[in-house]
Amino acid sequence: MSVATCFIMVITILLGSSLFLLKDINQFLTSSIQEKADISVYFKEDAAEEEIFNLEEELSKIPEVKDIKYISKEKALEEFTKKHKDESSLMESLAEVGGNPFLAALNIKAFEASQYQAVVNFLENPDFENLIEKVDYYQRKPIIEKIFALTVGMKNTGLVISIILAIVAVLVTFNTIRLAILNQGEEIRIQRLVGASNWFIRAPFLVQGAIAGFFATLISLLIFSLICLFLSPKIEILFSDLNIWNFFTKNFSTIILLQLATGILLGMISSTIAIRKYLKV
Repeated sequence: MSVATCFIMVITILLGSSLFLLKDINQFLTSSIQEKADISVYFKEDAAEEEIFNLEEELSKIPEVKDIKYISKEKALEEFTKKHKDESSLMESLAEVGGNPFLAALNIKAFEASQYQAVVNFLENPDFENLIEKVDYYQRKPIIEKIFALTVGMKNTGLVISIILAIVAVLVTFNTIRLAILNQGEEIRIQRLVGASNWFIRAPFLVQGAIAGFFATLISLLIFSLICLFLSPKIEILFSDLNIWNFFTKNFSTIILLQLATGILLGMISSTIAIRKYLKV
């Protein structure tokens, strides 16, 4: 039963550590998806850079604006050429057009999907008619709303799954320890009959729970380290900026404390609750 208890606690601690890791991954994926949501303001061919920079400064003062990036005509051409260099039809069309057909632009990111309208309202000021060629907000609006709805759904789903798994893990651990104590029920009753105090009876089980939690933490740390080391290069193939091993090493002390707290406290608390009925007079 002690081995079974330790095994269940290893699973529980691994689950808790995984939830900690998944929280960071979820935040990374959410941020990555939200980075795809933006609007672009394109300027007229004869717009001076000084005027564009002045507008950029004014936009940066709007509370809803999270980030602004200026893309010159030359930069836009360079990025297009780099992205589509292997597509001969596009490159031939670009050559036939001649010169640089792209316009200077500002890419604008807001904190929430609903905040883009305030930015567009500002840009629709008649003072900017001679400067701005077009704003592509209304073309991108459905996509932006879907992106932010997706990120909210990911956050809520992750939270619900974490709560359910945490409750299941705690209940499984508690019942496993309860079964272990049940096997010693007769011994506990005899101790009660000869006048043993509650703490005299309870203490060995608390120590056993703490020891089981400690060894479960050591085993979990080893397994969790190997999992992070093994999965890190595979996940990096899908998400180049997401390195699980680096996350693990940077948060090593936090993960150890989390695992120790989960293992030792869970073992002691479960033992306390499970033995309580035997201590009633």
